[in-house]
Amino acid sequence: MSVTRIPLRLARFDAAAMAYAAARLTPRDYRILEHLYHHRVLTTHQLEKLFFTKPQPARRRLGILRKLGMIASARPWTPTGSHPNHWVLGRAGAEVLALRDQTTVKELGYDADRAMSPALSSKRGHHIGVNDFFVTLAHLARHRPDSHLRAWLSEKQCLKMWGDRPRPDAYGCWMEDGHQIDFFLEHDTGSMTLAKVTDKLAAYADLADTTRVNSPILFWLPSRTRETNLRNLITTADLPIATAVQTELEDGPAGPCWLPIPPHASRERMRLADLAGGWPHLTLGAIPEPPDTAQDETAFLDRIFSDEEKTNR
Repeated sequence: MSVTRIPLRLARFDAAAMAYAAARLTPRDYRILEHLYHHRVLTTHQLEKLFFTKPQPARRRLGILRKLGMIASARPWTPTGSHPNHWVLGRAGAEVLALRDQTTVKELGYDADRAMSPALSSKRGHHIGVNDFFVTLAHLARHRPDSHLRAWLSEKQCLKMWGDRPRPDAYGCWMEDGHQIDFFLEHDTGSMTLAKVTDKLAAYADLADTTRVNSPILFWLPSRTRETNLRNLITTADLPIATAVQTELEDGPAGPCWLPIPPHASRERMRLADLAGGWPHLTLGAIPEPPDTAQDETAFLDRIFSDEEKTNR
């Protein structure tokens, strides 16, 4: 059977070709398109972990979506070995999402000429690293009934929700064994000076004051030395901050690799889901509004200490 090909940069789509393509998309296909729209670039391995159980069906389905113009791929050059295919949203995929959501490709913010740049730019490793953090969590959740990745917002989605300060790499909410934590992720590749990294903390403090939501800030670092140096520079105890060294062992970012700031002498590294109890001196989540009158002060303090007691249970 021949497949009608829809070019990535076709300015105007043939109605018959679009009808052919849309009729053959599955719910999983739409989830693939949505992930590529929000998270910009995902590798074959990442898409397999998210949506498939075996490599062969993954490659076969991705190949079909590529022939339909729904997605496009590039294989970045490397001096040794080879990279997997890096997938981005194709113009036909953007058109299908726009039709489904009763909007336009322009309103989606999709630009066909720039669609491939995340797969080929110098920041490609950063994009892939951020997404790999969440792909690992999502993959664990697929195989563990007690785990769930409840939220994964990209940098673009965070920008839309909270503005351009502090501009986290992503926002997530992870649940495991009845414990839940929401967090901002700072994926560090070592390319930025640590002084600039710590400068972002003031923006996080402003965000907490503005939104009344105090979510932990997680620094995912490339080496133990860089983690140590960063921790030595962070002096504030007013923000919930934790650090970890990037690892694929012990369940990756879900595992016992996180160390809150400030440290406690007897504390070992914690699992991601347990981090909600890592800052007993802080109120996480929604911060109660300060009292307007002295009469409200007792109720205000009761709410704070009640939340703290729940955290420490």
